Amino acid sequence: MLLHIDSSADTAADSVSRRLTERFVRVWRERHATAPYRHRDLSADPVPPLTAAYATLGRRVESQGFVPPARVPALIRSAAERREWDLTLPLITELLAADTVLLGVPMYNFSVPAALKAWIDRVTFPGAFTDPDTGESLLRDTRVIVVMARGGGYGPGTPRSAFDFQTPYLRAYFTQLGVAPDHLHLIAAELTRVGLQPRLAGLEDVAAASLAAARETVTALAGEPRVPSGLPR
Repeated sequence: MLLHIDSSADTAADSVSRRLTERFVRVWRERHATAPYRHRDLSADPVPPLTAAYATLGRRVESQGFVPPARVPALIRSAAERREWDLTLPLITELLAADTVLLGVPMYNFSVPAALKAWIDRVTFPGAFTDPDTGESLLRDTRVIVVMARGGGYGPGTPRSAFDFQTPYLRAYFTQLGVAPDHLHLIAAELTRVGLQPRLAGLEDVAAASLAAARETVTALAGEPRVPSGLPR
């Protein structure tokens, strides 16, 4: 299954990240016409922020060691905890079912949108992605493709390279979650505000090259053979 997650507050007409994820999906579905596909738009359908009940349930689960999702209901002690779990389990189930996870992530204030952070906070429930028998990550074979868009230039060697908290955060998060480094792809289109911000005048060619490279990489990744869940990759 391809799990496609968009987090831009912009519509597709104004969002570079949405246009790039749409490109990936179009190529992927042409190649895998019968494969399952799920789109989650975190801007149109936001994930609710965590409450105290989520934290309480999470601590109780964590104290039991590695508890698979199927055993969590037995540890629930209140209606509030039940509500939190009912909001959380579908997100965990989607992520576990995916062979490929595609995320569209614009840079907001040097990092990721709050809509994506809310999804990350909720889906990262204690033990949800750990094999209780081996202790290994259940996401070790999952392919994750993160398509990023930044209005300015934050690549290596640029004056604002130290302001990029988006790339290292997402790399650290998915690596810590157990995604293998060679299955994690982070692609950035830079200078997407060229033509809108006077201070970026003169960088049109650099912006065009960055977007073209992102399109090429996204297209190539979308065209790679699909390996269903449960099989060696």
